[in-house]
Amino acid sequence: MNRHSNCRRWILYLFTAGLLVSAAVAQANDQLQQMSQDPHQWVMPGGNYSLIRNSKLNQITTRNARNLRVAWTMSTGTLRGHEGQPLVVGDMMYFESAYPNFVYAINLNDVGHMVWKFEPPKNPDAPPVACCDVVNRGVSYVDGKIIASVLDGHIYALDAKTGKVLWTAVNADPLKGQTVTAAPMVVKDKVIIGVSGGEFGVLGYLSAFDVNTGKLVWRAYSAGSDEGLLFDTEKTIDANHQKPAGKNSSLSTWSGDQWKLGGGTTWGWYSYDPTLNLIYYGTGNPGTWNPAQRPGDNRWSMSIIARNPDTGTAAWAFQMTPHDGWDYDGVNENILFDATVNGRTYPALAHFDRNGYAYVLDRSNGKLLAVHKYDPTVNWATSIDPATGKPTVDPAKMTKSDVNVKNICPAAEGDKDEQPASYDPLTHLFYIPTNHICMDYQAFDVKYKAGFPFVGAILNMYAASPDVRGRFIAFDPIAGTTKWSINDKFQDWSGVLTTAGGVAFYGTLDGWFRAVNMSNGKILYQMHCPSGIIGNPITYEHKGRQYVAVLTGVGGWAAIGLAAGLTKPSEGLGAVGLTASLGDYTNLGGTLMVFSL
Repeated sequence: MNRHSNCRRWILYLFTAGLLVSAAVAQANDQLQQMSQDPHQWVMPGGNYSLIRNSKLNQITTRNARNLRVAWTMSTGTLRGHEGQPLVVGDMMYFESAYPNFVYAINLNDVGHMVWKFEPPKNPDAPPVACCDVVNRGVSYVDGKIIASVLDGHIYALDAKTGKVLWTAVNADPLKGQTVTAAPMVVKDKVIIGVSGGEFGVLGYLSAFDVNTGKLVWRAYSAGSDEGLLFDTEKTIDANHQKPAGKNSSLSTWSGDQWKLGGGTTWGWYSYDPTLNLIYYGTGNPGTWNPAQRPGDNRWSMSIIARNPDTGTAAWAFQMTPHDGWDYDGVNENILFDATVNGRTYPALAHFDRNGYAYVLDRSNGKLLAVHKYDPTVNWATSIDPATGKPTVDPAKMTKSDVNVKNICPAAEGDKDEQPASYDPLTHLFYIPTNHICMDYQAFDVKYKAGFPFVGAILNMYAASPDVRGRFIAFDPIAGTTKWSINDKFQDWSGVLTTAGGVAFYGTLDGWFRAVNMSNGKILYQMHCPSGIIGNPITYEHKGRQYVAVLTGVGGWAAIGLAAGLTKPSEGLGAVGLTASLGDYTNLGGTLMVFSL
């Protein structure tokens, strides 16, 4: 055979191999999307790529929800905060505990049988730099693999049948203050995962690892150069102004090299639009918490960013809280839905920010479609520009060095933190677990040292209304109206599940698990669980019976005093005093609770 024939054969071979790989990737992604549409299963952390946390199952209704009972339970083997949710794939359930991040596989045909348990190596360097408890927000599934992130930044791909480690990747270094608490998201052949550590001067980033090998494919930072941000200066849109971001859209908003300690960590939830081929996520607070040390808008902290999952290149970025002075992290979930505004329907996303405002954006270009308060006490800003999203800050509520600024609403925990809301396509309402809290905030100068806190503020948080720290609400973000609300003694830090039976499920920090009539907010059923609830309910059907499952186990920032044994009101970044009486109502302990009729 001559050299030209040999060359042609190799070209044909490589071309065919490339097609096969592409086909396999597309098939895996299509399979995951199809599985997420099966209400009998729960195969993604948010139920589907849109993060609507809504199920078409309707066996449990407003008429029979009072007959709910505990079907079975299981200890997670750990005591700290459980902020995740189980997955149900076929006849198997998978979930991950708080640190030391045990991962379990349970046979639903033989309840109580742990098919396998994965125990990652313990890294003692990780817990001391976990800002707000050693939480984890769950595992992901794809093509026979369970993808798990653990506190010290390792990412594991596990064989879903055996628990065998298929590959391991590293996404953080605790010695630099970096940890990982988020649930990964799988898009095509990429595992998408962020990083925690904004209180340790960590510069945030989003990483993409190859789902088959664990190799790092791309990493996009939250501040700094265009190259580090993966911004195309001519194509990436500055969504606040609906124009190309241009050169140095981030660097020009920081003083000197302050961006290198710029925060903008990415520990929240990730969503994906397969049609637009864009992933969406939020970035956290800039470092430090003392705004006087970092003049400028500090882009792109406190922002929503849309990226191409194949390359990481940003399509657009929208900043909600420029020059943050209150720790209003922008990491909360972006729920994808179709929004009708002034008679026109848009592919949209809804984002209920820590700063107390609900943003509705066109998810194709980041244009602001609607913005409203979702808690009436918000006072740090007097208004938000409906065109640009720029807040008009009340000067009396702007924090500054060595001044104790009082009665700022919301507090740093926000009117909603990472606890995810749910969207119901039938009512067109969002069902939101919220905080109802305010704070006093005194900033001070702080120096950076790797692996040590880089905060620079003393906070005290308190209830915004007498003995009310949480509100569970049904909310229309287009009109800005609240249909009904339930007031709770403590912050509502659990996620929400809505169902076609007209029933919403959520848990309270002091341990009540509730079924609520979605039309009027009436509590149809409640049970006091062994520990407070900061996990997220899911539902599935097995052998013709609908079940609702939730991880209980109090902790997280909301309950860091109880979780870590802290007593001084200003400890836990100001959270301890807010829930000083929580220990009178609940205790530590991770338990999986499963309910059915």
